[in-house]
Amino acid sequence: MEERTRAYLRGRFRDYYRRTAVSPPPDANLREWGFIPWTSGSGTTMVRHRSLLDIGAVDDFLARKRPRHVYFSAGRYDDPGAGKMQQKGWRSSDLVFDLDADHLPGVSPEEDSYEDMLATCKEALFRLLDFLESDFAFEDMTIVFSGGRGYHVHVRDEGIRRLDRDDRREIVDYVRGIDVEFENLVEHEAVGGTAGRSSPAHKRSLITDGGWSGRVHRRLVDLVDELLALPEDDAIDRLQEFERIGEGKSTAALTAARNNYDEIVAGNIDVHPAFYQVARLLTEDVIETESAPIDEPVTTDTNRLIRLPGSLHGGSGLVVSRIERDALDTFRPLDDAIPDPFVGQEIRIDVPDLDALPGTGTDRGEIRLGGDSFTITEGAQTVPEFVGVYLMARGHAEKEKE
Repeated sequence: MEERTRAYLRGRFRDYYRRTAVSPPPDANLREWGFIPWTSGSGTTMVRHRSLLDIGAVDDFLARKRPRHVYFSAGRYDDPGAGKMQQKGWRSSDLVFDLDADHLPGVSPEEDSYEDMLATCKEALFRLLDFLESDFAFEDMTIVFSGGRGYHVHVRDEGIRRLDRDDRREIVDYVRGIDVEFENLVEHEAVGGTAGRSSPAHKRSLITDGGWSGRVHRRLVDLVDELLALPEDDAIDRLQEFERIGEGKSTAALTAARNNYDEIVAGNIDVHPAFYQVARLLTEDVIETESAPIDEPVTTDTNRLIRLPGSLHGGSGLVVSRIERDALDTFRPLDDAIPDPFVGQEIRIDVPDLDALPGTGTDRGEIRLGGDSFTITEGAQTVPEFVGVYLMARGHAEKEKE
């Protein structure tokens, strides 16, 4: 990034912060603060181990320093400004989850557009929230668009604040489906002895109302509904999509599903050995597709620094945006996170290499921001300021010489 571009962005970030009130997190005075300034050169310098006492009022600090990135700690401390972690005196920490679009299974930053990557990340966010709300019953949660590659969720329920790294890793493993085994989801119930035997028989069932078992059961009932709606040959073909399920087992499993529908809805998967095997195989798919691929080190780190909602992301020029839970469905990051001060005017930029724009659109040079599409060409051109800021912050353009 040339100094001319850096100076322009630094100045526009200052203008944004002068016009925008940014709310600090709860217990802001107990948290460590850090930021990355607009330094010259290709590297970045993190300034950290600052307390609120050191930086002063957050709004004044942002307008004065106009940082490229700004962070606060998940942890609360006796002395947040101490220069070494062991001197800070840890009190508690938020439970923070991070979803990065370019780290998700099936996402290719070289081939997928930025918009598509963020859409995939939002789907993963909904899966994560289902775990946090349904399985853990967390209530004090803040959802944030990171301004860059994905989403953060801050959990501040009193019951989780003192959890150590190992406890947090157990939560991580649960939502990622690590070590979730089919056998551990199945309940065994004695149902009485059989003729000529004194030992009872067992019925194997899935819990229907929650957890991983409830997720498997829900998908299993959906599969049965799908099978019963298909012609028999198509239903048998559908079952043969499962590994090691041939025509014979498919026919048996389909017959069992037809004859025991109410039992299956109630959780019973012991209606036939072939059906039981289908349930086992379906579980593998449920774990793969319904887990939440969060960034494990972020959640387990009790001292983690995380982006400040309301601040600007120095790698995109977009707002790190807090999202109300009931507004998440309609939230559009590439429209709703555009900073208001960057709308309504145009600037001149220079794009040195069009081929260096990764993941910006279906066609090379096409980007979508602010509810519109823009075709970017090599060389000097005029664009809306928010488009220019976005391209310059990502390192794809320079401010044109005046």
